[in-house]
Amino acid sequence: MSDDAGWDVEVKPYLTPRFAYGAAVLIVAAHVTVGALLKVGTTGVIFRTADQVAIALLGVVIGCFVCLFARPRLRVGAAGVAVRNLFGYRVFAWDLVRGLSFHPGARWARLDLPDDEYVPVMAIQAVDKGRAVASMDLVRDAMQRYQSPHHDGVNGRLP
Repeated sequence: MSDDAGWDVEVKPYLTPRFAYGAAVLIVAAHVTVGALLKVGTTGVIFRTADQVAIALLGVVIGCFVCLFARPRLRVGAAGVAVRNLFGYRVFAWDLVRGLSFHPGARWARLDLPDDEYVPVMAIQAVDKGRAVASMDLVRDAMQRYQSPHHDGVNGRLP
């Protein structure tokens, strides 16, 4: 979705992308190095150039997968709440959103939906500590502006 102007609040994780990009670079560098060194000595196994390229490409594929951990994002706006995790992107209309919670011991927040269902929100992670608390407050404030006055916005109960 390219409608960046329609969202009041956007939250992304802080530390996880840094770790993910660093790990991806390290993984690719290690695979490229191992691939380059395959033909250096004689081990009794015959390695070809295709084997070297395959090991390097495997590192690139693994590195790309690790980069997915930098992808999560949460957006709040008039259209609803948009959640993007490792895979997939969904926009939840305001009539479906019951609140945003962060349970003790959880690694990330969750968007509460009707019938005790929820969607993980990997954009707000416990590892971010103070930033996660500030993000929760910011998102909850934005949610209060848009949610229907017929429910309390925290757990969906009628007042």
